[in-house]
Amino acid sequence: MSASTDSSYRSTRNPSRPGHRSSTMGGMPLNDLPWWRWRARMRSALHMLSDPGFQHEAWLTGREGYGDVTDAVYRLVEDTWLDHWSAEKYVGTIFRDAAEAALVDVAVLRAVQMLHEVGADAPASAYLGHPGWPETVRAAREAHVAMAVGDGDDPDAPPKSLDVLRILTRV
Repeated sequence: MSASTDSSYRSTRNPSRPGHRSSTMGGMPLNDLPWWRWRARMRSALHMLSDPGFQHEAWLTGREGYGDVTDAVYRLVEDTWLDHWSAEKYVGTIFRDAAEAALVDVAVLRAVQMLHEVGADAPASAYLGHPGWPETVRAAREAHVAMAVGDGDDPDAPPKSLDVLRILTRV
């Protein structure tokens, strides 16, 4: 499948987005952002950080296949260094626009702050019980919804396991 480089071509689902949609990743348009694998990892992390039901069902119970809070925070910053600079740097490569990048900046700031306050080795209950956790969840939810909707995905679908994420981002 080749990416459209003709800027006059517009997706039928989102006329402001060049290129066409791929079913390779559950509807996520793989060819319209060059660093889509990074985007997929960030979306996975934001999705998990933004879903209190998931956090109780997976993280508090230690359910296999979904990592933990620390894993999610590291997925936000490991490739991008968003703990050192703004997501604005990645508009057009990971993020669709400045508004999406701004939401991610807030979510990353909250998540990294929480990691530092609670500790990377703390159990999920320490994060979920922290007074600042609801604000972290809210910021992650806003960024997650913006990115999911931008990709034409349902923001309320359950988070995918890390194994599924690896399969979806495999070359």
